Parts: sequence; structure tokens; C-alpha cells
Amino acid sequence: MASGPNSNTTPAQAKICVYCGSSPGKNPAYLKAAQELGKLMAENNIALVYGGGTVGLMGEVAKTIVSIAGPDAVHGIIPEALVKWERDSTYSAIKDANGYHVPEEQIYGRTTVVKDMHTRKHMMAQEVIEGGPGSGFIALPGGYGTMEELLETATWNQLGIHDKGVCLLNINGFYNGLTEWIKTAVDEGFVKNGNSNILVSASDAEGALKALREYKVSDARYGLNWSNE
Repeated sequence: MASGPNSNTTPAQAKICVYCGSSPGKNPAYLKAAQELGKLMAENNIALVYGGGTVGLMGEVAKTIVSIAGPDAVHGIIPEALVKWERDSTYSAIKDANGYHVPEEQIYGRTTVVKDMHTRKHMMAQEVIEGGPGSGFIALPGGYGTMEELLETATWNQLGIHDKGVCLLNINGFYNGLTEWIKTAVDEGFVKNGNSNILVSASDAEGALKALREYKVSDARYGLNWSNE
């Protein structure tokens, strides 16, 4: 996995990978935040890459962007096991070129079905890495899967695999526990102080996009060579 900006003379389109739950959550503020993020991304010509789900916060972000910017603005990447498990009325009756039923493109955007979770995460990250200024990763509220992807992405930043911003969209204080854990990890010597801001935070969608545009790469990251990744 290569790190760094796109080499084209014309800046590439910004791309944001959004990690979030396949549930809407109990607080209506979460769904509202997903809709607002999608709206602002579309209005700012920022493409979405995400886990390909059609329900919960995942589906809401995708639907919102497609409704404004069209299906080419959204790319969902989903493992085949989840396609088989998750298929419901939001999936097309028509199969794709590989024989999979995928979400309706005119509602949820383009979908690519891959073999496993590792391939999915690698493809999502690579699209962001190759994106233009303002590209990065945003985490809305979610469960285990959201947290796992979020922390792996932050770890990849620390290791120098990529240099894109990673932002918590901290709605209703959802991520307060995580930010406190980071502070504790720094205090106890498990995270370098300079790396404490690898994960930045915002309380609304506008602030999250701004945080990615203004993201500063930590000078405490590990200087490792991942040119063959």
C-alpha cells in the first residue's frame, strides 16, 4: 500500500472513507449526523468509499450522497459473506457480473464484492490514499466493526502506511470514552504524546470535513518503509 498524494498535475477528487454502524442507533441524532455528513460531502464534491451496507448509518450516508451527486460518487466495498447474510429488499433482483445480488446502484451507488475483510479494508484505504486534498477517514458511531476499522486505520497512520487524517465524528459524546482512553494511554506511556492527535475529533459534519482538510501529520510516527505494501 503506497502512501502519499496522487501524482497527477490536476488534483484528484477528495475521497472519504466513512466507518459507522449498520444500525441507526437509539438516538435520532446519529441518523441526522449521517445525513448531514452525506449532504456536506456531496455539496463539496467529496466521494464516499464505505463498507457497502444499505441499513443503519452506513446506508443513510450512501443514500444521501447518491440522491445529490449520483451513484458514481459512492463506492461500497463488501465481502461476499456479508452480501449473502445481509441481502434484503434493498438489494437488486439483478445480479452483477460475478453473480452477486448487490444494492440498487441508483440508490446506494456502485458496489464491489470482495472475498474477505482484509481485501475490503485494503481497497477502501487505497482509494482514500489516492484521493485529493481533504481525503481521509471519518468514524460515525458504531459497534465492534466500526471500532476495529477505526483503530486499525489509526495504527496504519502511526506506522507510516498512510498520512491521511482520521477523525471521530463525536455525536452526543459517543466517543468520549475513546478519547479518554487515548489520554490515559499517553499518561501511562503506551502512546507517544506526539501521536495522541493521530485521531482528531469533531462534534459535527462540517467540523469533521474541516479537520481532514487541516490535518497535520504527527512527527512522532514511525519512519517505516512500506513501499511494497
